[in-house]
Amino acid sequence: MGQDPELLRRLLRAKDRMDAASDEDWPVPRLARESGVSAAHFARSFKEAFGVPPHRYLLTRRIERAKAMLRETELSVTEIAFETGWQSLGTFGRIFRDITGDSPGAIRERERAGGGEMERIPACFLRAAHRPDLKIAVSEKRRQEADGQDGSIEGGAPDGAAASQQEDL
Repeated sequence: MGQDPELLRRLLRAKDRMDAASDEDWPVPRLARESGVSAAHFARSFKEAFGVPPHRYLLTRRIERAKAMLRETELSVTEIAFETGWQSLGTFGRIFRDITGDSPGAIRERERAGGGEMERIPACFLRAAHRPDLKIAVSEKRRQEADGQDGSIEGGAPDGAAASQQEDL
């Protein structure tokens, strides 16, 4: 990585705070204050250290949590959206669909239809396999789809998602 170990510790501390409270707003200036660096330096360093910008990382965490809540609770989609930090149900639904390829309701139905077969697989493997692929910005993904460059393979996963999920396993 080539980054200062002290800076990496501070970046991890900020990342841990985002993980612990992903439903909160985490603008880059707030994260930078948590890390004791400037906002621009934080954004560059975070992306270099973790491979995605801070905002995209936060979106990933929120979608992961929403998918788990859809699978494990009886809360409505609206309640889950607000519980996971979204201010607008429409934005939640659009971003959820852009990242996962399905609506929250469709994900809930599919997850529940799978029944108990997933109980035999370790939870860490399931989380890694279901982690949204946010290597490209959602707006870039929409632009590619509009241009007819649908960067997806069967099932709607972005190119490389299946390979990266296999690597995670």
